[in-house]
Amino acid sequence: MKKRKRNKKELILSITSLILFFTLWQVATYFNQRYGWFNPKFLPAPTDIIKKAITYAGDGTLWLHTSISIRRILIGFMIGGVLSVIVGMIFANQKLVEAWFSPIINLLGPIPPYALLPIIIIWFGIGESSKIGLIAYCTFMTMLPYITDGLKNTPPVLIRAATSLGATNWQIFTKVMIPNAIPNIFVGMKVTLAMTFGALMVSEMLGASKGLGYMIINAKQWFKMDDMFLAIIMIGMIYIFMFGIIQFVEHIVLKWKTDVTNAIEK
Repeated sequence: MKKRKRNKKELILSITSLILFFTLWQVATYFNQRYGWFNPKFLPAPTDIIKKAITYAGDGTLWLHTSISIRRILIGFMIGGVLSVIVGMIFANQKLVEAWFSPIINLLGPIPPYALLPIIIIWFGIGESSKIGLIAYCTFMTMLPYITDGLKNTPPVLIRAATSLGATNWQIFTKVMIPNAIPNIFVGMKVTLAMTFGALMVSEMLGASKGLGYMIINAKQWFKMDDMFLAIIMIGMIYIFMFGIIQFVEHIVLKWKTDVTNAIEK
């Protein structure tokens, strides 16, 4: 009950902060238009953005760019996530394989994925494969350490207990190591999500004719600031929605952990 009240209070505060933010934005644009602090075209009001969103929703433009960006981020995120899980499992169980490939991972890891975009475009062109490939690469490189650490840091006492009960190596891996790594996997997914959105925007800005990133760069060329802010807000809304889905699934999968925490608090 106490936690439910706290969650409700946090939700109210979050909604209130958003309302306050857009209200201050609207007030700032009003005074800017009234007193001319700088060119009013550079800072459209939230109401202007809503009008543009309604117009683009009516003619299908908004859905076209949004759906394409969502499809790219989902495909790239899933491909990179699956690959990171597979490689993380191999690294956790095959020390020699990890020792062989770790220097390569450590060499490429610090390099921003965006720096590789020109190479990816030269190799794969400006089609969908280059954009999805960059997102998948960014997802893989960011999520891999979380998965590997989660699997490798399984408490030895759990492994010894499973062994003493006659568990095979496969059972230890599937019943002990993977459940222990699940919290790390969800943390990695939430951290990685922001990185993959950055990769999506860069790829769409440099080589695309559709998508929210293209919408931003096209708006820049024609000084359509309302289009630019609309695309930026849509990116933020999609990110919040996907982040919320990950948190929801995490809550279901790790419900036992929440129940234990609530029991301790009581």
